[in-house]
Amino acid sequence: MSKRKLAVAESSSPPPEREGRPPVEAIRAAAFAQFAERGYPVVTVRDIMKACGLTQGALYNHFKSKDELLHDIIASTQAELERVCQQAVAGAGGDPRAKLAAFVRAYVVRHCRLRVEALVANREISWLDGERVADIRRSRRAIRDIVVGILEEGVQRGLFDPPQVDGRHDLKALAMALLDQWTHVSMWYAPGSRLSEEQMARLYVDMASRAVGART
Repeated sequence: MSKRKLAVAESSSPPPEREGRPPVEAIRAAAFAQFAERGYPVVTVRDIMKACGLTQGALYNHFKSKDELLHDIIASTQAELERVCQQAVAGAGGDPRAKLAAFVRAYVVRHCRLRVEALVANREISWLDGERVADIRRSRRAIRDIVVGILEEGVQRGLFDPPQVDGRHDLKALAMALLDQWTHVSMWYAPGSRLSEEQMARLYVDMASRAVGART
């Protein structure tokens, strides 16, 4: 079994808690699982509908095509990620160190918990056309800008002392590097690992604080 299949094998069928949900949600869950395990180009509409126990006609009641379904599941999970991150930062108070910790915790826990969704969103987005991918990229820029804003505030207040390049900070590059690290936890973390989701989040918060030179 390949590494990719090992990572998503337990999610190849909709988990028990997703059974009995409305048809559109069952279709989304099956699409996530099928795309994660086998890849978007290989999976057919018939494969998705067989996985969720519905007829092909049921898909077309909700989505015009497999392309539209892929856009729907990536856009919805991306929008929810943006909302969760905004909410975490808004509730963290005024200290940029607390804001960074809240953001990292929310981001990492979500990527540990929803590994299949993260895998599909980050790997299969390349199959979407430019028009469909525009709103997803806008959301990703918005999430990046949240991190950049936190870093800028921390530097201005003397609470962060991040690495410099040729004597200057590039906080956008630092934010992208950190986000890449936090995102890829979804590639290898699995339920039942030695560290729980919360422990992973604390580890990543500590690493992020060190990376930005957060002052105690």
